[in-house]
Amino acid sequence: MLTGWQLLLSKLFVIPQRWVMAIMGFLAVANAYTMRVCLNIAITQMVHRRTTAAALDDGTCPGDVEEVVADSKEVQGFDWDEETQGIILSAFYYGYIVTHLPGGMLAERFGGKYSLGFGVLSTAVFTLFTPWTVNMGGATGLIVLRVLEGLGEGTTFPALNAMLARWAPISERGRMGSLVFGGAQIGNIAGTYLSGLVMKETGDWQSVFYLFGVVGILWFILWALLCYNDPESHPFISDKEKKYLEEALGRHQTSQPSAIPWKAIFMSVPLWALVCAQIGHDYGYFTMVTDLPKYMTGVLKFDIHRTGTLAALPYAVMWISSMTFGWLCDKIVKRNWLTVTNARKTFTTIASVGPGICMILASYSGCDTYTVVILFTASMGLMGAFYPGMKVNALDLSSNYAGTIMAIVNGLGAITGIIAPFLVGLLTPDSTLVQWRLVFWITLAVFIVTNLVFVAWASGDEQWWNNTPQDSRKQQETEPTRSANAENKV
Repeated sequence: MLTGWQLLLSKLFVIPQRWVMAIMGFLAVANAYTMRVCLNIAITQMVHRRTTAAALDDGTCPGDVEEVVADSKEVQGFDWDEETQGIILSAFYYGYIVTHLPGGMLAERFGGKYSLGFGVLSTAVFTLFTPWTVNMGGATGLIVLRVLEGLGEGTTFPALNAMLARWAPISERGRMGSLVFGGAQIGNIAGTYLSGLVMKETGDWQSVFYLFGVVGILWFILWALLCYNDPESHPFISDKEKKYLEEALGRHQTSQPSAIPWKAIFMSVPLWALVCAQIGHDYGYFTMVTDLPKYMTGVLKFDIHRTGTLAALPYAVMWISSMTFGWLCDKIVKRNWLTVTNARKTFTTIASVGPGICMILASYSGCDTYTVVILFTASMGLMGAFYPGMKVNALDLSSNYAGTIMAIVNGLGAITGIIAPFLVGLLTPDSTLVQWRLVFWITLAVFIVTNLVFVAWASGDEQWWNNTPQDSRKQQETEPTRSANAENKV
């Protein structure tokens, strides 16, 4: 029963606690992504750009910015070439992939609240130290700091997946997953638009890192006060909602895992199909998130405010589309129009083939800025179908080991965060249209190949290795009761 103050708090919340958790999880992802992507915009002002003869011969666009003359002695900013910038932008993911698995295991064992909370908090603190680190240590210092930020943020998705497994009923999983994971798009919108706006108004790239670092710390305070690992430990959840979650989760209700079945997990074909889909998604996504601002400033020649505004637009559309696709997927599954497996495959295919084609068309639209922006926006909008597709598939395969599964899948997928920015830096030394077309053709190929693997071998069914010894004992204990009830009814 609830105590007096707990009952008062439960009355103050009009929104059910599972949706409070989902909203705060959404804000966690949003904060994590603002701190991750703000450098993508800031770096366009931290370095000076140069026009080369190759760029003029191979295709360039007239625009808002004036290029720096190569031999100018009054150049402002750091002298980092495209390859160095690629290394800086990819450094985050070296740390990011390391803490995925430990973060997932800790979330399953002790709950995701503080695994997620302290991860975001540490990233916020490192973000605040970014200007000082760059001024003192240059490119090397920034690379080290970005690796540390990645270490903190690597726990985000495994911890959230572990919490969703304890809070999200099957019938609401598509919507809750789309809401939480869709925070990435709001983070991208805020990180790109506000970074461009703040730098234009202040004329200083450092203020961007102070802004998002402080916001991240404020989020942690609210998270620590409002959210809990599961309904059972929540002090002011209503009895009605707790009962609903117990009934809705049913046999999918998670239990404390005694030992992770590593062999069964790594031998699971649907798991590796999901890994392939994640690799395809992440490669295309990181190519867009990390390098779209560079495409807009380097190829289309937008100024920083226009870059921030137009680079944010595709993510706004992706957020809206992810919620729409999530609602549509839940409706399709609930009405048995498609099985869970076929629904996951269908939406993942939409999110793979569509964006790849739009990217190619954008690269062949030349300097027609309106068409290019529309196609990039359509590409990211279609990518929103990934969330009710493969992004929630880890929950289908295993609720008891959702954190570990997400850690494996997201961790392996995040390796493309290292590869994509570095490869773009190598392939686009002069930021020409011809060089960028090759980047997008490679992205389309990755999308298609990984999606074919997912369609062939993915599953939306709970896997046999999800059952823990505790689950088996509970099932054996409840069988006699079920049999007795059945006999009484007869």
